[in-house]
Amino acid sequence: MAASSAGKIPDPDTDEEPLSSGELAELRALLEAKRVALVKAAQESLEQDMMLDTNEMPDEVDLASTEYIQSFALRLRGRERHFLDKIDVAIQKIEDGVFGTCEECEEEIGRKRLAARPETTLCIRCKEDQEREERDFR
Repeated sequence: MAASSAGKIPDPDTDEEPLSSGELAELRALLEAKRVALVKAAQESLEQDMMLDTNEMPDEVDLASTEYIQSFALRLRGRERHFLDKIDVAIQKIEDGVFGTCEECEEEIGRKRLAARPETTLCIRCKEDQEREERDFR
C-alpha cells in the first residue's frame, strides 16, 4: 500500500537521505545489545524463577502462589521471545539492505523513531493508524 508522493503531507520525522553505514552500524549494535540483554534475563529467569521444589511448599496456598508466579514469568518470556524475533528481523533487514523502510506505506522510517525503537517495522504515522484501529476495534 504505497503512498503517492503527489499531495503527500510531509512527515517531520522522516529524512530524505538514507541511513549512512555508520548509522546502520550503530543501530545494529543497539539491536544486538538489546538481544544480549533479553537472552541474559531469560537465562537468569530460568535459573531462579523456574526452580519449583514441591517439598519446600508444605502449604497448598504457597504452591499455588508459586505456580502463578511461574505462569506469569512464562507469559513474560513469551513476550520477550516475540521481541527477540523482531530484533532478529531488524538485524536481517540491515544485512539485506532494506532496514528503515515502513512495511505498510514503504516510506522511510524517521531517524528519531529508529533511534528510539530500532526494531520497529512501521513509520510513526502507520503505527498511530494501527493503534487507532486497534482502539476502535475494541
